[in-house]
Amino acid sequence: MLRSDAPVVLLLHGGTDNLSGKTGLAMLRYRQGPIVAVIDPVHAGEDLRALTGIPCSVPLVADMAAALAYGPEVAVVGLAPSGGRLPVEMRSDVLQALAAGLSLASGLHSRLAEDPEFASVPLAPEQWIWDLRREPADLEVATARCAALPCRRILAVGSDMAVGKMSACLELQKAALARGLDSRFVGTGQAGILISGQGVALDAVRVDYAAGAVEAAVMAAAEGAGPEALVLVEGQGSLCHPGSTATLPLMRGSQPTDLLLVHRAGQTHVRTRPGAVPVAIPPLQELISACEALAALGRPDGLRPKVRAVALNTALLDDGSAADQAQRLADELALPVLDPVRHGSVALLRAFVSAE
Repeated sequence: MLRSDAPVVLLLHGGTDNLSGKTGLAMLRYRQGPIVAVIDPVHAGEDLRALTGIPCSVPLVADMAAALAYGPEVAVVGLAPSGGRLPVEMRSDVLQALAAGLSLASGLHSRLAEDPEFASVPLAPEQWIWDLRREPADLEVATARCAALPCRRILAVGSDMAVGKMSACLELQKAALARGLDSRFVGTGQAGILISGQGVALDAVRVDYAAGAVEAAVMAAAEGAGPEALVLVEGQGSLCHPGSTATLPLMRGSQPTDLLLVHRAGQTHVRTRPGAVPVAIPPLQELISACEALAALGRPDGLRPKVRAVALNTALLDDGSAADQAQRLADELALPVLDPVRHGSVALLRAFVSAE
């Protein structure tokens, strides 16, 4: 629904410098099409590159009235707030966007097309509201169909939520494409779907059909892919997190041939709600063993997928500390370990394309 060449304005109210804006920040880093403005009244007028570290030159403006001067066609909600509801302070900009003829894309849990105030705005024939966090139609229970695909299927698994699983996959895809390899990405969350234009919003699917939804998305993405192709499946959640159920249906649905572990450097506990009982992340070797054991179950092919590499999120470290942490983990795990955003993904890619 969102064309790759459509000029986009991102609604990032208060999220430009923190994880609540991870959807919009991911689009700024990875979207191939034009992003013409970012709305954030907290940081209006500031330098986006200096604020985020993302190498892009996009104006930061205070409201939709200022953004319209840059010619957007689609307004995208770039926030991922707790509870998935549209922030009150964003409503007036959404209304102005719709009134100005812009289409609207949102990955929030609250469905903007069903909001009475937004639904009252008459849409032009080519104008639309896309609530992408919906369960696909005609779902079926998974039957391990992906095990028969000839291509390599790499699933990102994380030590916690929001550690960079999508970024690691997209960086790996970029390295593969630069090498001339057939490489495809399957989005399983709002940012991944907005960036790639395909996938399934896994957290909108009933648990009985979750693996089937992943299976259908991977089968669609892998159509025509040969044995040398890489299909990169965006991970969600974590086996370590008490509130996450996403990893198992991703494993069952994608029938991965290989696993990529994603971890934030130095993190010892999963991040939960304020006041919740702390939950420790186990030693990474234990987590790797658990992921590999689970990925080997429920398969018709008898394959035992391995974690081939670790994508290390070092965003909070300086260059020297990042290099030290990566080397320490590489020595401990006997695996390639690097930050794909900071250092590129050539070594990670090599671990997968040379795997037997």
